[in-house]
Amino acid sequence: MSKFENKIVNGNSLEILKKIPDKTFNLIFADPPYNLQIGEKLKRPDDSKVSGVHDKWDQFKSFKHYDDFCKDWLKECKRILKDNGSIWVIGSYHNIFRLGYHLQNLDYWLLNDIIWMKNNPMPNFRGTRFTNAHETLIWASKNKKSKYTFNYQSLKCLNDDLQMRSDWTFPICGGKERLKKNGKKVHSTQKPEALLHRIILATTNKDDFILDPFLGTGTTASVAKKLGRKYFGIEKDKKYFKVANERISKVEAIEESHLDVLENNKSKPRVPFGSLVELGIIKPGTSIFDQKKKINAKIMVDGSIKHKDSAGSIHKVAAKIMGTESYNGWTYWYCNVDGSIVPIDNLRQRFLSKNI
Repeated sequence: MSKFENKIVNGNSLEILKKIPDKTFNLIFADPPYNLQIGEKLKRPDDSKVSGVHDKWDQFKSFKHYDDFCKDWLKECKRILKDNGSIWVIGSYHNIFRLGYHLQNLDYWLLNDIIWMKNNPMPNFRGTRFTNAHETLIWASKNKKSKYTFNYQSLKCLNDDLQMRSDWTFPICGGKERLKKNGKKVHSTQKPEALLHRIILATTNKDDFILDPFLGTGTTASVAKKLGRKYFGIEKDKKYFKVANERISKVEAIEESHLDVLENNKSKPRVPFGSLVELGIIKPGTSIFDQKKKINAKIMVDGSIKHKDSAGSIHKVAAKIMGTESYNGWTYWYCNVDGSIVPIDNLRQRFLSKNI
């Protein structure tokens, strides 16, 4: 796999995709041509020219031509995606519905559509339509049975302990991040690194292998390198390829010790507290208590616990004490193990280490 790892190539995406072995990548991020169908040149009210997307790579003869192009690269991407891998595609109203249609026809399994809301969108200068203030991303697994990566806890932490929603707000790429040459943008649709940071953090793990079949100026590869992931990128335009190469070479990877993320609780095997009692890891009659040792409970033979006149599971009793509908008893209750006060969750981890 060294032929592809941490490399980018200049060439036709479809031709190169066909040379890649089956089931190579954990994640694919695709920012394909949007087929914007822009006719005449746009101007501002002061008659100055709008720097929009007029590039030849975004122009197709017809919808059929564009559809055939999309089906071909999506089919190859599915082949080279690992069984538990996933894919992100991004687009605007011009193409995202066509992409979603092709994804479903190819038996990808759609997981979410994400709305990227731009807090600094380009105005609609003619005043004939609503300002296009967002783009849409589709996240899909290879198939319905794929055990795809989703780092739920990390995203929740990233969002101040609130569930991450499907509406994301980022500015369009600008400032020092926007690559320019002689004062002009190198690429008309360069994506912000913050967008790729969230996608890669959410749906890959350290050392996973990421493909970008339409690399542009190298945003995906740059963020992947920074976050300790392997990457492979394909870019047809020599100018973009050269800029991407220079950009990626300057990226410094984040220190290995800083790449750890929160463990996803939902991915942990379920362990009933009663199993610890049955196996003698914790014995009936043992006292458990809250972190401050102000609340005490006793363990019963069936794995239930008693606190004053309350009885039930470790979760139910903790919830009653806390005055909530539910509560995680694994983190609420503590016990004494060989003279050390530890959360009872430590006992669960001991059980798991012996039985996995």
